[in-house]
Amino acid sequence: MEEDLSPAIRKVLSGEIEAFSEIVEACQGAVYNLAFRLLGDPAEAEDIAQEAFLRAFKNLSFYDSKRPFLRWLLAITYNLSMDYLRRRSREIRAVKAFSALADRQNRNSEPSAMEVQELLGRLDAVDRAIVVLKYWHGFSLKEIGEIVGLGEGVVKVRLHRARLRLADELEKEGWQP
Repeated sequence: MEEDLSPAIRKVLSGEIEAFSEIVEACQGAVYNLAFRLLGDPAEAEDIAQEAFLRAFKNLSFYDSKRPFLRWLLAITYNLSMDYLRRRSREIRAVKAFSALADRQNRNSEPSAMEVQELLGRLDAVDRAIVVLKYWHGFSLKEIGEIVGLGEGVVKVRLHRARLRLADELEKEGWQP
């Protein structure tokens, strides 16, 4: 049986944003549980749960009060989780394909060196450096940050985005890892 959150929702919509904590408290177990069951990783599930609550808060005015709130919130959680899984799958494919290209390049195979260089050329210089330092030299994110003058978190985000960009480029080229 679902808890009636209508009073808390009305409070939040009328400007009492601190009432949103009642919603979080009532729903956090279900939201985290769904995210964890879909993703299988506690940290990723926490991130998705936080993002789900943030999205719900931002879009609360669009919530249809004729429908159960928890189902609406779980639909947000589900969609965020599935988007994350799709991105992660694409990134894993990109990492495998790019690692294979790097291995071939490291064995001095000219055609693959050209492929690698052409792919790298599609990234901006900083992202290119981050990718090379990670995959050719095996540096940690912290070490890469020290080299390029960025924080570890920024390096992590840029590496993630570079992988996604490379995945897109590899898919356009028809590369199958």
